[in-house]
Amino acid sequence: MNTPKIEITVDTTVDAAWQALRDTETIRRWHGWETDEIAEEIRSIYFTDVTVDDQRHVLVANGGDRFEVHPLPDGVRVTLTRAPLSGDPNWDAYYDDITEGWTSFLQQLRFLLSHNPGGMRRTLFFSNRGVDSSTIVDRLGLAGIAATPAGSPYTATVAGGTTTGNVWFRSTHQLGLTIDAWGPGLLVLAGNTPSQTNPAGTATALLSTYDLDDTAFDQLSQQWSAWWATHTH
Repeated sequence: MNTPKIEITVDTTVDAAWQALRDTETIRRWHGWETDEIAEEIRSIYFTDVTVDDQRHVLVANGGDRFEVHPLPDGVRVTLTRAPLSGDPNWDAYYDDITEGWTSFLQQLRFLLSHNPGGMRRTLFFSNRGVDSSTIVDRLGLAGIAATPAGSPYTATVAGGTTTGNVWFRSTHQLGLTIDAWGPGLLVLAGNTPSQTNPAGTATALLSTYDLDDTAFDQLSQQWSAWWATHTH
């Protein structure tokens, strides 16, 4: 079986990209989102029962996902080759969701390495395992923006707030937008369409902000919480 492969290219150095996979504090600035378990999750994935080759810049993480950092003439390529299916149907039912999660996280890594935003990252995460991811893009009024090429500037009203930025990436199930007002920051809308293992589909929104003060962050949280509660059921 050919397992999924996720790649990003970014204008940075091999050393900077490798540090982003080997330094705990740097990992926290792009991996996942804030939870009570994030420190343990990072320790488990990147530093427990792992294989590390510092010379070749290869990391095989806990669980078998393989990261590789390769130099390019104008930057680096980071490749993640997913671990094979486990054979446990209860776990494998989430395999596609986990692959989509890694797609989001590597784009967050690319954003960090490209922008080197100031301040610590603070995140908001919303999920509904019962809504098609493309439905959320439509309900946010972003279908037209999603059809434009990566790098295109945009202005939109998103979850009740007017925002500007650029289309960061587009994949089969995901849309990433930079958000100028978040530091700048990054919005990733992701999920999966309906499937045999997940008949209703999955939708998520992951907001990465940098250097927002408490007032601005709390306002953003209230705004998105209200929108998500109203529009995803």
